[in-house]
Amino acid sequence: MSHSASGSGPVLWEKPPLSFMQIWNMSFGFLGIQVGWGMQMGNMSAIYEYLGAKPDEIPLLWLAAPLTGFVVQPIIGYMSDRTWNRWGRRKPYFTVGAILATLALIAMPHSSALWMAAGLLWILDASINVSMEPFRAFVGDLLPESQINKGYTMQSMFIGIGNVIAAALPWVLLNVFGMASKATPGQPVPAFLVVVFSIGALCYLFAVLYTVRTTKEYPPADLAAFERMKAETSGIGHGFQEVFSNIFKMPLVMRQVALVNFFTWPGLFLMWFYFTPAVARDILGAPDTDSPLYADGVSWGNLCFGFYSLVCFAFSFILPQIADRYGRKYAHAACLLAGALGLLFVGFAPNKYWLLLSMTGVGIAWASILSMPYAMLASSLPQNKLGVYMGIFNFFIVLPEIIATLGFGWIMENVLDNNRIAAVMTGGGLLALAALLCFRIREKR
Repeated sequence: MSHSASGSGPVLWEKPPLSFMQIWNMSFGFLGIQVGWGMQMGNMSAIYEYLGAKPDEIPLLWLAAPLTGFVVQPIIGYMSDRTWNRWGRRKPYFTVGAILATLALIAMPHSSALWMAAGLLWILDASINVSMEPFRAFVGDLLPESQINKGYTMQSMFIGIGNVIAAALPWVLLNVFGMASKATPGQPVPAFLVVVFSIGALCYLFAVLYTVRTTKEYPPADLAAFERMKAETSGIGHGFQEVFSNIFKMPLVMRQVALVNFFTWPGLFLMWFYFTPAVARDILGAPDTDSPLYADGVSWGNLCFGFYSLVCFAFSFILPQIADRYGRKYAHAACLLAGALGLLFVGFAPNKYWLLLSMTGVGIAWASILSMPYAMLASSLPQNKLGVYMGIFNFFIVLPEIIATLGFGWIMENVLDNNRIAAVMTGGGLLALAALLCFRIREKR
């Protein structure tokens, strides 16, 4: 979109600043996405154990999450960069992803075997990725540079709220509504988790549709040039070629931030793999999944995840000011270090209540992980390739996750003796390494 001033040639159109409510509306869909994602992260390992999985089998059963992100996000980013119709550019992908994720969430707790749960996780994670990647590009599409930090931290705020909802629901259903905590012969996954996932499905769909309904996207700056570009670069084959070629053309800042992410996300993944079962088995001492202590541990582990999300929500209000004053890379390094200390402390917590101190550090890190890398990228990436580059950036989240899912089962069995707490602490060590790598970033200020 360009305008001409009389006698002065073309003047580039600048994105206008948006009001607080407009940024709220465009970010609200992330609340629903995170409710669904938080339920997946907080409960899938427990569901696998309810269905008979051993600790060293858990990482491989999580393989769906990184593999679908590896394939889906860059292709969806490429496609959304080339989409413009009456529904918009990114919004059609939000909507399709939300519908598919809603169906998968409803079906998940009805799994009767490990293969069924693992298959549904593939569908669920692919659907979440269809929704999530365009939301990342949405901020760069609609906000001027002066509001980039605010936009991504607003997303972090809604992610925090979504995680709190997802994490609190199991505890509320068990302790407030008194739902049964034990599985039955015909339903190996307890009824309280069936209700949890059903509520999550409705939250997901409503929140995404709210953003679709309330937010207007900008058309391409030069629609004729956009249509020519689409005609010249059509086809899925060209999509794969473009994704592959742009991997080698990443801006320097993107390569440096990608290395930080390469060590950040496997640390988080180890927490998501093992924290909730570790609370149940190692901290509360549940002898098996039939014990009431196991359900108590699952609900407390989810509450801990909810607590770090609450910290994330609160910290998101001050993170933009910290980043503006000290720089994004220094803010991110400090936050990652807080998360590392939190995960390392899990091994020294005297009882379950001390785990809230651990989760304080994780919540600070989580607020930054969800915003600062993307804020650094949005300032350094070409606007016409924002979607595909955001998708490529996801490679450096999912590649180390794939390595973890394929290799960490062997480490659990042969090195850590299936010690779930040791696995969580290993994640803390990886976050500490990522914090150190932040100092290599040459961010654009």
